[in-house]
Amino acid sequence: MRAMRRTVELRVAGQNYRVVSSVSEDDLRRLAEVVSTKLVEVAGKGRGAPPQAMLLAAIALAHELESQRDGRLRLERRTRDLLRRMLARVDAALEPLEPDSAGSE
Repeated sequence: MRAMRRTVELRVAGQNYRVVSSVSEDDLRRLAEVVSTKLVEVAGKGRGAPPQAMLLAAIALAHELESQRDGRLRLERRTRDLLRRMLARVDAALEPLEPDSAGSE
């Protein structure tokens, strides 16, 4: 089933943009606010948003995304390693006694 597309008016850094998307209007507005906030960080408040500022904001957001992704991947690797070690310990604890030591009980 195809998602319904709608046109939404967004305001980013004082500029109005018409966006056609299947994403909810609330989500689009929230994301536009994230972009506006990042633009203020890179270009300063009260200044217009020249294309260079938009590009810097996009690069900054992409950098944050990559950093978050790298952190998540490191955490996933550490978690997998920890689980492997724990499972190895559980397996070792559950192994049956060796035949020589079973007869001595």
